[in-house]
Amino acid sequence: MKLRITRSIVPNLLTLANLFSGFTAIVHTANLEFEKAALFILMAAIFDMLDGAMARLFNSASEFGVELDSLCDAVSFGVAPSYMLYKAHFEQYGEMGILLAAIPALAGVVRLARFNVKLNSYEDKKYFYGLPIPSGALTIISYLIFFYLTDRIPENIKDYLTPFVSFGVATAMVTMIKYHNIPKPTKRNFKESPLLLLAIAAAIILGVLTKGVSIFPTMVIYVLGTALIRTGIWIKAKTSPEDEIEEYIDDDDSDNEEIEL
Repeated sequence: MKLRITRSIVPNLLTLANLFSGFTAIVHTANLEFEKAALFILMAAIFDMLDGAMARLFNSASEFGVELDSLCDAVSFGVAPSYMLYKAHFEQYGEMGILLAAIPALAGVVRLARFNVKLNSYEDKKYFYGLPIPSGALTIISYLIFFYLTDRIPENIKDYLTPFVSFGVATAMVTMIKYHNIPKPTKRNFKESPLLLLAIAAAIILGVLTKGVSIFPTMVIYVLGTALIRTGIWIKAKTSPEDEIEEYIDDDDSDNEEIEL
């Protein structure tokens, strides 16, 4: 039996490393080692970025790779953060707590499935429809590590804020709101989206300076701010003359395909 090694082996191994990191995060969560679990989810996100980059570098992007990536993302950015929510907060509600904690995972899987059936190109686009599941995971774990598991917010507020974070992230993932794809720091992207790249750089620097505390507020601004901006654009389009609406729709359709590798 001849073993055939193709150029897709590198990105596929990175994708499997994503899954392994997510599984390890679940194990640490079961042992109530939440910080270690969060670190492995972040590692999964790094592998998730690298596999797409390697697939494009080796020109090996394929339907198999997309499906494998989605399956691994469902575990690392869906099941693992939801299980963290359950062990940290929702476990106290018994059987109902299982359902409440699972909502982000369920929404994330729906988003991944919707993405897969709409996929018709392996090229990067400017937008995603619905909050990407890694961003949802980052929002949840940054809240749990830097706020819920600390004394930064009163205990009585946690009982109301935690379900809000869970449902808010889940809702953002299944909406059709257009969320910016993080552009690569290339010369072309600096010319096209300088403010966006500067904002991303500032958020990263702020996250380092605050030792991660600013990550959750930054994600909240990203999620809610994008929703408000898109709602404003939609209202403006609806109240504009018909010819302006058609022009808006034509421009908007140019990014009507989403890619997430």
